[in-house]
Amino acid sequence: MPETTIEAINEKVKKESAFTQRLMQEMEKVIVGQRYLIERLLVGLLANGHILIEGVPGLAKTLSVRVLAQAIKTKFQRIQFTPDLLPADIVGTLIYSPKDGAFTTRKGPIFANIILADEINRAPAKVQSALLEAMQERQVTIGETTFKLDEPFLVLATQNPIEHEGTYPLPEAQVDRFMLKLKIDYPNREEEYKIMKRMAVTDKRISALPVAGPDDIMKARKVVDEIYIDERIEKYIIDIVFATRDPVAYRLKELVGLIQYGASPRASIYLSVASKAYAFLQGRGYVVPQDIKTIGMDILRHRIIVSYEAEAEDKTSEDVIKRIFEEVRVP
Repeated sequence: MPETTIEAINEKVKKESAFTQRLMQEMEKVIVGQRYLIERLLVGLLANGHILIEGVPGLAKTLSVRVLAQAIKTKFQRIQFTPDLLPADIVGTLIYSPKDGAFTTRKGPIFANIILADEINRAPAKVQSALLEAMQERQVTIGETTFKLDEPFLVLATQNPIEHEGTYPLPEAQVDRFMLKLKIDYPNREEEYKIMKRMAVTDKRISALPVAGPDDIMKARKVVDEIYIDERIEKYIIDIVFATRDPVAYRLKELVGLIQYGASPRASIYLSVASKAYAFLQGRGYVVPQDIKTIGMDILRHRIIVSYEAEAEDKTSEDVIKRIFEEVRVP
């Protein structure tokens, strides 16, 4: 691509991405630390991809999602997943009226822009799968009628990694539909002190001011699509994904037997679009290899299924991904 075109995209990105800095600043007025979480929430929003957030209770996962919805003036719905939840409780149902003998549609909480599926692994598979059509097709079918969901539409699901009683593992087909899987850790000592100072009050109604709207998000997504990604970087993405399926071809013999299933083609698509969204957040009109490395772990950690042999050796999918990033040649 000619340099003048890249320069033009660069200028466009700098202009259009200005609101993301205001958005981050507004969110950070409420949320202490968690820069990684805030950045990845914006990557998901700009790249039109759903996010799975894993972390112990009390790390501001729910608060972050609520604050994001407030800051972009969108409709927000929180669905608390429980073992007795039914698919109709999420998507809605048909109500029979004895007066006129007709059915009317009652829409469920899925009809919002930002959906927080809280503790998604507490509900059985039939309820989790009620989200599948909405996540993939951006539509919901109730009875014989199909309803389009409003854009932007984003599912942010949380799960607790420490409690296993009363939880149902997410089916692989559902996990693969999440663009990013984030792992949230405890704050450091300084951040914890700030959290305590800010939150140790009886009135917990803390909110963010709206600094952007749905139109800004949709406009930004169009610019994200224009961001330049060099052919060598595209081939680098393919190499990373193929290394999860055929490690020997990439001089990774030590990974043979550790990977049961490699990453699906969705990984290649998401690595490309998420790296563009990440570059947009940095105010850049082109993707660099470091963008792939920065966002790569969040896109791949839930797409690589390790074998029993790997589990016996205490190797996780993250160990495998780190090794692949170390060995695959950077363009």
